[in-house]
Order: sequence, then structure tokens, then C-alpha cells
Amino acid sequence: MSATLVQLRPTQEADLPHLFTFQLDAEACRLAAFVPAENADQTAYLAKFRRFLLNPTIHMQSILVDGELAGSISKSEIEGDAEITYWLDRSFWGRGVATAALRQFLELEPARPLHGRVAFDNLGSRKVLENCGFVQIGTDKGFAPARQMEVEEVIYQL
Repeated sequence: MSATLVQLRPTQEADLPHLFTFQLDAEACRLAAFVPAENADQTAYLAKFRRFLLNPTIHMQSILVDGELAGSISKSEIEGDAEITYWLDRSFWGRGVATAALRQFLELEPARPLHGRVAFDNLGSRKVLENCGFVQIGTDKGFAPARQMEVEEVIYQL
């Protein structure tokens, strides 16, 4: 397998329609579990993420692989805690892209402690966090819209 160049750059409004399409993938939504139902509505999604781009407490970067938009990664403040989230188009899964992107993001984002929450059975995403130094600090349960059921999530901290 040839090496891929993973880069981050600030997310631009022009990225949003592509990011919207990425997060419609049914398998990705099932794994992520806690995807808001309104994310299936493109108008609502674009409006929400345009607001995110203007919010100074949200640090959002686009993930590029060999120059191609592959996903996004961001830090936001949730109930006073800094939380990391990322989404990668399924065509880039299993290639180390998420880990490389998170490592780069952690060099750009100074907030610590930084938390990540992952559905208990999303082993790929759990591995990404662990490979980047996050440690499990607890679990929680909540209703997961993408699965229409209560799901346990693992809470990580860096």
C-alpha cells in the first residue's frame, strides 16, 4: 500500500455539502450511534455547521488525504468540557487516516483535558483515541438516534 499524505486545514463553507454527504453513510451512522436525527436534513445540517464555523469555541478542521477532502475533526465545548469529534468518509477507513489526523489536530488544539466519547462497539474509533494517548475514564449510556435504542458509550480523556 502506498503512503498517503494526511493534512488538516480550517474547514471552509464549501466543504460542508461534502461533509454532509459523508455522514449519510448508514454503516458510519450506526457505528457513530449518537448522530442527531436532523443531520439527515441537508438544509438544517448546512445551517448548523455554518454557525459552527463562526463559533469561536469550536475549532473545526477538514481532513485531506492526498489533497482530497476525506472528513473533518473538531473540538467543541459541551457543558464546559472540551470534546473531540471526527468523521471520516468510509472510503478512507482502515488506512490510519483518522489516527494521523487526530495526532495533527492535537498539535493545533491546546485545550486539555480533551474528551472523546465513543459507542462501546466502535472499536476502530476507540483504537484511534487510544493510539493518540487518550485513556478510558468511564462509561455512560444514552439514547442513540442512529440505532433508535440506548447505547453504552466509552468516555476517554487526554
